[in-house]
Amino acid sequence: MKFVCSFAWADLEVQPEERRFVARLARTLRLDADERAQVEEWLKTPPRPEEVDPTTIPKAHREIFLETVRALVASDGQVSPEEAENLALFRALLR
Repeated sequence: MKFVCSFAWADLEVQPEERRFVARLARTLRLDADERAQVEEWLKTPPRPEEVDPTTIPKAHREIFLETVRALVASDGQVSPEEAENLALFRALLR
C-alpha cells in the first residue's frame, strides 16, 4: 500500500478519485484498522522515497504491483506527465 500511496503523490496532489481507489484496495485487501490508519497517513503525507524501493517487491508480485499502480494513475481520468514518468521508471525498475 505504501507503493500505491506514493504513486498517488506523483503529481504532488492526491485526487479524490485516487483516494477512493486506495480505499477500495484497502477493503479488498481486508486491512485492519491500524493498517487503514497507516494508509490514511500516507495519503496525507507521502512516504519518503527511500521507503519505497521497487527492487524489494518479490518478482512473483511485480506484475500485480504494476497493474495496480497503472489503475491508480488512471483512476482520475488523466495521467499527468509526472505520473507517466514515475510509472515508466517503476516499470523499468521492475524488469
